[in-house]
Amino acid sequence: MTTLLSAEELEAALRQIGAERYHIHHPFHRLLHDGKLSLAQVQAWALNRYYYQALIPAKDAILMARLPTAGQRREWRRRIEDHDGDGDKPGGIERWLKLAEGVGLDRAMVESAALILPETRFAVDAYLHFVRDRSLLEAVASSLTELFSPQVIAERVSGMLAHYDFIQPETLAYFTPRLTQAPQDSAWALAYVKEHADTAEKQQAVLGALRFKCDVLWCQLDGLYLAYVAPGMIPPGAFAPQV
Repeated sequence: MTTLLSAEELEAALRQIGAERYHIHHPFHRLLHDGKLSLAQVQAWALNRYYYQALIPAKDAILMARLPTAGQRREWRRRIEDHDGDGDKPGGIERWLKLAEGVGLDRAMVESAALILPETRFAVDAYLHFVRDRSLLEAVASSLTELFSPQVIAERVSGMLAHYDFIQPETLAYFTPRLTQAPQDSAWALAYVKEHADTAEKQQAVLGALRFKCDVLWCQLDGLYLAYVAPGMIPPGAFAPQV
């Protein structure tokens, strides 16, 4: 496509990618939210998702270092504190570890990432490399899956509380701050993308970046489904549930 989109048309195209490709549509996601997974399968999800959560502030630190102004860096720095905490108040990583412990996983094992799936490691590492190596505009655009996360968070919390008797409200405390953090983060990133994607070529790069990020999230769930649902191909060295 060589036609330059208006800012409104670009936003609509980005949102259409989310409507079609966001991982809310993945079969594993549907099983998780509909209460059709076993405790062991939920443990596998919590373990593998931790690797993604833990690398988000590293990704954000890389991106922040590439921003040219102090104001932009201050804006992006807030994301790092949201996940790493500020030294006094715990952040998203700590809350995810509490989630993992809440479903019966050993904290040290989760933090080590020794038993995660290769699909998880390859997908998350690829995201880190994308943010490091591609244009700054593409790096910012890849964060725009946060446009769609409030929907999945609300559904995830209500569905898991309704269907799993081993899940307590405090287990899912990770998600509550994200209901306000994600919209704030995505609003800034969307405005940045709409301002700086000022050629048709840049707009296509932005759309490609969001498709890539959706693929990163989808690939992680592919690995979980293949290993822990069907056909049950757990690779050597990966988490092997005992329940």
